[in-house]
Amino acid sequence: MTDLATRPEHAPADHPKVARGKTGILLANLGTPDHYSYWPMRRYLNEFLSDRRVIDYAPWKWQPLLQLIILTKRPFTSGEAYKSIWNHDKGESPLMTITKDQTAKFADLMAARHGDQVMVDFCMRYGNPSTESKVREMVKAGCERILFFPLYPQYAGATSATANDQFFRALMKETWQPASRTIEPYYDDPRYIDALANSVEEAYGQLEKRPDILVVSYHGMPLRYLMQGDPYHCQCAKVTRLLKERLGWKDTDLVTTFQSKFGPEDWLQPYTVEEVARLASEDGKKNIAVIAPAFSADCIETLEEINEEIKESFEEAGGEHFTYIPCLNDRDDHIQVLADIATENLQGWL
Repeated sequence: MTDLATRPEHAPADHPKVARGKTGILLANLGTPDHYSYWPMRRYLNEFLSDRRVIDYAPWKWQPLLQLIILTKRPFTSGEAYKSIWNHDKGESPLMTITKDQTAKFADLMAARHGDQVMVDFCMRYGNPSTESKVREMVKAGCERILFFPLYPQYAGATSATANDQFFRALMKETWQPASRTIEPYYDDPRYIDALANSVEEAYGQLEKRPDILVVSYHGMPLRYLMQGDPYHCQCAKVTRLLKERLGWKDTDLVTTFQSKFGPEDWLQPYTVEEVARLASEDGKKNIAVIAPAFSADCIETLEEINEEIKESFEEAGGEHFTYIPCLNDRDDHIQVLADIATENLQGWL
């Protein structure tokens, strides 16, 4: 990035140089530990599980349990899960690798459209690179405007909202605060549905036998959040319906489920891990495929939970053929969708 810092016109000789004139686009993903060993895992989990958007129990009740019990054990089990999917060649998690690839392709598209007017980067809500550090870099590089783009198609308080919270907290620390915009959920954008459908059609086209059913698995959340007004469940249901219509399938060709339940209270149901077992044992669905539209990039919840734990549950119940359809990741049609949405949200800025 070229240094745009100059002394303002008519300013005295001792006036600090100021960089101006850029528009930043900051892609945001959930986050990843720096390593799967105990202390990096503990730092990451502590930041994640201390977020009141994720776990909203009163701190006086939750923090002793988290610090004294959960964080003494969970870093070991989570670390083993991360180790099983770790990109050892690059020394990072798959989510980090994929997010870098997405950002590079996205930046190339935006540069082709807008030249050097736009600065593109990514941040993580938890872990590194932090949202605060990337906002600081953009401001220092001369970004007078920042479009913040959480990579979550559906809105949820524990994903989109907490990412936005962190972005706004970062802006609070800037002396000269840039103008800012955030992206609204794009779960029902026809271009996003097309990309999802394309990934399903391509995956099915490579199989010798068509799966009996497609399990559309979304990350879960406490049922209580839905009752409090979080729109996530409704948006997930609409994605499944739109995907079904775009594929031209029947209602019985796919089913919506929710994964990653945590804690004792009721979460959105049916639970993926239980539903795949029921499909195999009760409905005789011995050949299934699973897709995870709530994730823009493959991560621990897809590569380890779906492709290992949930697959094992299905096979133990008598299932025979399990196909996981990867997230959209850095597919060209996915990056095109993200670039189109960003361009539309830059109206009036470029």
